[in-house]
Amino acid sequence: MTLIEPTDDRGPTALAPDLRDMDARAARAWVERMAVRQREDGTYAVSTDSGHTYLVDLTARTCTCPDHRIRGEHCKHLRRVAIEITARRVAPPGKQRARCDACGTVTFVPADAAEPHLCRACRLTPGDVVLDRETGNRLVVVGLSAERADEYVVAAADKTVAEFETNDGYPTDDVVVEAVYLADAARRDDPRRYAFPHSRLRRADDAVLVE
Repeated sequence: MTLIEPTDDRGPTALAPDLRDMDARAARAWVERMAVRQREDGTYAVSTDSGHTYLVDLTARTCTCPDHRIRGEHCKHLRRVAIEITARRVAPPGKQRARCDACGTVTFVPADAAEPHLCRACRLTPGDVVLDRETGNRLVVVGLSAERADEYVVAAADKTVAEFETNDGYPTDDVVVEAVYLADAARRDDPRRYAFPHSRLRRADDAVLVE
């Protein structure tokens, strides 16, 4: 499982930007100790060092604190939630934080996203043209598997993707990409599918795609 669960015991923290030219509320949003937790309903609970907790609805741009509710100000809690999202410490509405199954970096994925979870740099989707690093052949991605290379069994060979000699040296727990050879996809209605470790493939650039 690659979703990063929120840490309930994470205490309020302060951040340290350059505060010059900031208005007072913006500065407090940065330097005051606050803990931001995303809730299941898409809102955020912001706990302050004074022991108060306010609910922020970023989509509606509202907060339950007196500064916003009574004075109508764009309060420090709303600002802090935006800061935490920009810093990738919490996810934006409708998303969850996850660790990329290919490279391990923190990314955001839709709340209902199926595995594998991939960052923008590693993301492959059906229809993408990729190059096989070993042979230089071009393939078309048709799917990704939730099973890793040491779990995905190729029935015709009765062994896992990781056990193929041609995949020696690639991570045994790599994401598995299902693809068809570009030439076969052009000629046949039902081309044969092959399974590759994600790191064995790379996106084909525009120059490579030119016939």
